[in-house]
Amino acid sequence: MENTEHSALEPGGFFLKGGPVGCLLVHGFTGSPLEMRGLGEFLQEKGLTVSIPLLPGHGVTPDELNRVCWQDWVARVEEALAELRDQCETLFVAGLSLGALLTLHLAARQPDIRGIALYSPAIRVANRFFWLLPLARHVIKRWPKEPEEQDDLTPPQADSPAQHYDCYPTTGANELRKFQRVVRRELASVRVPAIVFYSTGDRMIHPDAGPFTFDRLGSEDKELVTLHNSGHNLMVDIERESIYARTYGFIVSHLA
Repeated sequence: MENTEHSALEPGGFFLKGGPVGCLLVHGFTGSPLEMRGLGEFLQEKGLTVSIPLLPGHGVTPDELNRVCWQDWVARVEEALAELRDQCETLFVAGLSLGALLTLHLAARQPDIRGIALYSPAIRVANRFFWLLPLARHVIKRWPKEPEEQDDLTPPQADSPAQHYDCYPTTGANELRKFQRVVRRELASVRVPAIVFYSTGDRMIHPDAGPFTFDRLGSEDKELVTLHNSGHNLMVDIERESIYARTYGFIVSHLA
């Protein structure tokens, strides 16, 4: 594949120009395209064209995330995938946390996607009060992240290029909860090849979220990768380089 060096900034996100194989990368809840840029640049160096859109409600203020619904996130990734399709012959999609849910949602509806990579899929979360969100959103607009949630890296002092909100907007989080229910019903409908990454050190998602997602995928060609030295944000943590390489290997193995 041809190696290109050109990259462009799209509104709030990145478009990294490469060859005829395209990969859509989707960031996580309260995060930003910056957390996916390292992987994006790695894939561009290998000759891929990469799109990293900004999800609605992100990259501005936390209050904006209380003004969107999960359908807005879906519309944005569908738009980004269509733009990528105009330039690429073969498409892959990868996502972190909420981005993994959006990746699954796309794959359930667009089976021509060649393969998907899921990082820390937020199909279930660790917070035991998550089910209270439908009521809580009428009382509080946001709640602060705990220190370990703000810096969920291994080691904690590791440099992170990610940019994210320091709190959880309550209505936005409730939209995530609703979207989880949608995607759980769709898992068996996903038939494209898939690779699922999760870490036993992740304190954000439920401990069985990775295996739960993997087991219920309808894909026959699927792989589960268990990590032990990372937190939730695998894309900027200490094992990221091996994840980048393994993601590229997955893509190459599914080009034929």
